[in-house]
Amino acid sequence: MTRLQSAFSKPHPAFVAFITAGDGDTAANLDALVAGGADVIELGMPFTDPMADGPAIQAANLRSLGAGTTTEDVFAIASGFRERHPDVPLILMGYANPMIRRGAGWFGIRCFKAGVDGVICVDMPPEENEDLNFELESHRVSWIPLATPTTDAARLPAVLENASGFLYYVSVAGITGLQQAAQSSIETAVKALKEQTDLPVAVGFGVRTPEQAAEIAKVADGVVVGSALVDLVGEFGKDAPAKLQELTSAMVGAMKAATEGTNA
Repeated sequence: MTRLQSAFSKPHPAFVAFITAGDGDTAANLDALVAGGADVIELGMPFTDPMADGPAIQAANLRSLGAGTTTEDVFAIASGFRERHPDVPLILMGYANPMIRRGAGWFGIRCFKAGVDGVICVDMPPEENEDLNFELESHRVSWIPLATPTTDAARLPAVLENASGFLYYVSVAGITGLQQAAQSSIETAVKALKEQTDLPVAVGFGVRTPEQAAEIAKVADGVVVGSALVDLVGEFGKDAPAKLQELTSAMVGAMKAATEGTNA
């Protein structure tokens, strides 16, 4: 069983926590997320034009790039995380340019060596991901697809082709952090997606409170939280780890309470 399979096989939905690499003391922030109970870590690769992200993550990208963070730094952070947390899945999330500018083969090998479990590439459609997908699969790294409210039944098979790990459902047709979809629309979408794939379905975009996470956990296999955590890094700086652990623990606790007994 892979680390991702294990994370989504627990008696409760997986809590997937996102922060941006190079924004603040990333190692300490990642350790705090794990201490708070995060089941899967998403590590954002800073990029100059993060078109799917809202103000919070855009600001985190600028802080990271302003501090001089490079792609090699991201892999160094990933490698350090893997040494400290051998059993916690780590996902790289970002955009195509940093992933393929040195070649898909280079990126696949670096992911493997750093102990990365999966990759989410926001701006690479299925029709253009053959080389990157091949290299990731060759190095036992999952290609994690994104589905959105506009992904219809005709489009979904292409999105799911060669996918593994889990399916990330972007619950709003917009950028991160600014709005949350109605619970009824999330329930309908997750039900439809699970009829078409055996992959776990994790829901993200706009989840900011334990109450929101708990409601989504009732219908999804995982809940993704990013902007709310990134905001804490920006606001509290070196004091962010304690705040990150506190919010993560509250989110995980609410999710477990909401689903206790339903996933046993």
